Amino acid sequence: MSAIVSKSALSSLITAKRASAGRRSNAPKASGSKTLSWTQNALGTKSTKQQVSLPVRSGLKCVAAAAEEVSKAGSDATGQAMPPFHLAIPVHDVELAREFYGGMLGCPEGRSAARWVDFNFYGHQLVCHKVDGYTASSSANAVDGDPVPVPHFGLAMSHDDFHELAERVRAAGIEFIIEPHIRFEGAPGEQWTMFFKDVSGNSLEFKSMTNPENLFAKYTVTV
Repeated sequence: MSAIVSKSALSSLITAKRASAGRRSNAPKASGSKTLSWTQNALGTKSTKQQVSLPVRSGLKCVAAAAEEVSKAGSDATGQAMPPFHLAIPVHDVELAREFYGGMLGCPEGRSAARWVDFNFYGHQLVCHKVDGYTASSSANAVDGDPVPVPHFGLAMSHDDFHELAERVRAAGIEFIIEPHIRFEGAPGEQWTMFFKDVSGNSLEFKSMTNPENLFAKYTVTV
C-alpha cells in the first residue's frame, strides 16, 4: 500500500481539524493573535539560552508567532544565531501541495507562481516546485533497526505536539512509513520519531528528543 497522502485522507484530516477547533471555540485567545489551524501550533521551540514566550490558543503554541519570536530570541544549543533554512522540493501538483502543507500541516503560504509556492515551514522557508511527471523515489538506510527513507526532512518538536500530530495523522488514515515510536532508547539521542509521505511521495520525519539539549550531541552510534 502506498504511504502517499490521498485527497480523501487530506479531506478527513481537515474536517477533523475543523471539528476539533469548533469544540475549542470558546477557549480564550491571546490578545491580537490570529485564529490558526491545529498544526500551526506544533513548533514547541526552545533555546538553551532563552525560553521563547508565545501567544497561545487553546493551550497550544502558535507557529506563526513562534517563527517571529524565534528569529528574535534565537540561539541554538551552541549560542549561535539560528538563520532560517531554505529548502526547495519537487512536487507533481502545486494545488495538492497547498492542501498538504497549507491545509494539513498548517504552514502559512508566502509567494507563489503558476509552478511553485512558498510556505513558512515552522519558521523556515519551504518551496514546492512543480516537476512534470515527478514520482518521488528514495532509498532506505538502517537506523536503530528502522528502514529510514532517504532523502527526508522534517522537524524536531515538543513531546505534546509530536503526539498531537501523530494522533491526527492516524485519525485521517494517512499511512506511516515508520510508526511513532522511541528509538535510541537509553542513549543520548533517545527520541520519538515518525515518518510519512506528502502528496507527491516526499518523505517527512517528525521527532521529539527525550532531552532536547542532546539534539546536536556528538557521539558514535554502534548499532
